[in-house]
Amino acid sequence: MSFSFNMGENQKLRYEKIPKLLISLAIPSIIAQVVNILYNMVDRIYIGQMTGGTTAMAALSVALPIVTLITAFTQLVGAGGAPLCAIKLGEQNKDEAEKIMTNSFVLLVSLGIILSVIILLFKEPLLLLFGANEETLALAISYINIYALGTVFVHITLGMNPYINTQGFAKKGMVTVVLGAVLNIILDPIFIFGLNMGVQGAALATIIAQGVSAIWVLKFLFGKQSIIKINKKYLVPSKKVAFAIMALGISPFVMNATESLLQISFNNQLSLYGGTTAIATMSILASLWMLILMPLQGLCQGAQPILSYNYGAKQYTRVRETFKLVFKLCLGFSFVVGVSMLIFAPTFASVFSNDPATIEFASWALRIYLFGVIAFGAQIACQQSFMALGQAKISLSMAILRKIVLLIPLIYILPFVIGQTPLASYFGSMVAGHVKEGSMVFSVLLAEPVSDLLAALVTSIMFLRFYRKELTLEDQDDKNIIT
Repeated sequence: MSFSFNMGENQKLRYEKIPKLLISLAIPSIIAQVVNILYNMVDRIYIGQMTGGTTAMAALSVALPIVTLITAFTQLVGAGGAPLCAIKLGEQNKDEAEKIMTNSFVLLVSLGIILSVIILLFKEPLLLLFGANEETLALAISYINIYALGTVFVHITLGMNPYINTQGFAKKGMVTVVLGAVLNIILDPIFIFGLNMGVQGAALATIIAQGVSAIWVLKFLFGKQSIIKINKKYLVPSKKVAFAIMALGISPFVMNATESLLQISFNNQLSLYGGTTAIATMSILASLWMLILMPLQGLCQGAQPILSYNYGAKQYTRVRETFKLVFKLCLGFSFVVGVSMLIFAPTFASVFSNDPATIEFASWALRIYLFGVIAFGAQIACQQSFMALGQAKISLSMAILRKIVLLIPLIYILPFVIGQTPLASYFGSMVAGHVKEGSMVFSVLLAEPVSDLLAALVTSIMFLRFYRKELTLEDQDDKNIIT
């Protein structure tokens, strides 16, 4: 099947100069991702300023794996289907693109309902498994009770917004996130302090904001401006299409689901060796990590339509040029921002807490935890490019490498291997007054930079091999594509 596009957004993917095109698509995506960070960061910033803020921050930290797992399912469907949709658009197959998008919508709503029920039924044992203790359990339950009710909103917002971006409407996709985040920022202090709802207020503000964003996404995708529509004839999911979506989406799903497992692992080990202060600090570290990760994801999301569309259209020169630019930008950003956080660690930590002891410990932990981020840009550029080019298996294997093969095992192994060494004892002595076993906490945190550096090296080598084999082909003549 072939069809003609107007010289609009999709033709820009084919003909506009790559630097200009990438900027036009990436800047709105980056802004959207940076604003998206505020959904969780603003909650933590306000809660950290409450009376008993350290305990409340620890409660959010043990609830975070559930929030992350909900997000992971949006990636399974949204991030899996959007590149396939763009590839079909590049092949001039609008009907298949609509089929993919509509199937994704049905899957997201169904998964959202199922997850809400499961979380509400099993929240207490889940939170205990995730590191909750007597101090934090009640607060964590009160947060999750409300947040779980908005799971469908989260799924529609985060899972369907990629279908706006993949059509080339990056500014519209940005509005989705900005709209929700601004509303969340406005509602947070009203609910948390004005109505004295505490962590419950933070959860309520978030799901209201996500609900408004979900309405915006659906309004666009059902509207006239969208090139492809949610089509009622595809509302009964196709097993073949659903499998294809999830086969590609399994990589970002694993990345996010293992992020949940990773948070559980850190919480359990830090609870064992460091107590509530260490768990609360993990919430700060996770927030600052997201401050680096999300702009990088925004940049890669901006590049995804260019890579996917031109790969489908067999315009390999444009694919190569796009990847090289994305790689340089990702690596440069992660290095500059990572170094800045290492130098000004107390300043960043103080945003989340007004407790001097928490700030001092968090500054120490941040400089260990984020050291490997200086090379993380290389890993995410290559791994996300694998996804954009439809390489599900290799993308999944690289996602598994960093967290499952390296990071999670090292969180448990390093305390036994180096926990009693002079190096660990030296660094641990710096925070002896804040945690039970400083050398062991150092060993747990060290797992992050070790994994980041090794994963960046391996992923870069794997993409270089793929690049030489698959992306050095000659372009297909345009006259065979546009009809």
